[in-house]
Amino acid sequence: MAEMNLVEIQIPQQKLYNGVHFPSVLSPTSTPLSSLSLLTKTIQTQKSSLQSLLQKSGAVLFRGFPVNSASAFNDVVEAFGFEELPYVGGAAPRTNVVGRVFTANESPPDQKIPFHHEMAQVPEFPSKLFFFCETEPASGGETPIVLSHIVYERMKEKYPEFVGRLEEHGLIYTRVLGEDDDPSSPIGRGWKSTFLTKDKAVAEQRAAKLGMKLEWLEDGVKTIMGPIPAVKYDETRQCKIWFNSMVAAYTGWEDARNDPIKAVTFGNGTPLPGDIIHDCLRILEEESVAIPWKKGDVLLINNLAALHSRRSFTPPRRVLASLCK
Repeated sequence: MAEMNLVEIQIPQQKLYNGVHFPSVLSPTSTPLSSLSLLTKTIQTQKSSLQSLLQKSGAVLFRGFPVNSASAFNDVVEAFGFEELPYVGGAAPRTNVVGRVFTANESPPDQKIPFHHEMAQVPEFPSKLFFFCETEPASGGETPIVLSHIVYERMKEKYPEFVGRLEEHGLIYTRVLGEDDDPSSPIGRGWKSTFLTKDKAVAEQRAAKLGMKLEWLEDGVKTIMGPIPAVKYDETRQCKIWFNSMVAAYTGWEDARNDPIKAVTFGNGTPLPGDIIHDCLRILEEESVAIPWKKGDVLLINNLAALHSRRSFTPPRRVLASLCK
């Protein structure tokens, strides 16, 4: 079978770091478009060069390809051949759609989802994430991304003492989960779907495997995770990275059960300085790239290289996701 020709294009929202575009954007060279099977075959045969591009850039946006449905997106994910990561321990309410494909965070459209690395608050996190735009938003709804090592460098330069404490102590994340999912909350995943069981004993075992402590309440459970590192060293890219959910927890883990200021502390239990957290949020926004979604877009993110978030939006909007080990 022939292959589809892929070409790197530039779009206005990209940033340039050391001569490398972030994110990389790939499109087919010819229109009208060929079939989905031609795309998946191309991915299979060019996987190593696509992985190199992802490694170099941190994220790759595939735009203008024949990906028109959840099942087509599943075929694209499968073509890469990455091992699936089960969503155990994550906070977001989401639903399986088909195969390896889930809805992205289903919290209400008026709510922003702060910057985070996927599942940075648990030891087993995905190395790669896929997002797919099935229905583009009426307005808003971008998924801004930002390079983690840039955030680390800027924070280290401005707040060396704070970053030193983070590196020494790590972070503790505390979250209260209800019995069942709460779709009104961006962290509304109940304990049954968080641990993929209705059995408290099984939940205990799965939490223990993550290094998470559980304290059962009358109508739910308090989860305590940590101390866990807030800064990591990315061996493959040879740089320190800002790998945590600190800003997300401190500014966004708020609902009927949770107070965001108590949701995250230094690993020795002392509170975090709110002014520095909010300045970190400003740095994240300043360095971020927000590309408006177009139907059929597939965004592949190196979860060690880049944090992501979600802007509020006017419906309809349907963005699907898949997590890989």
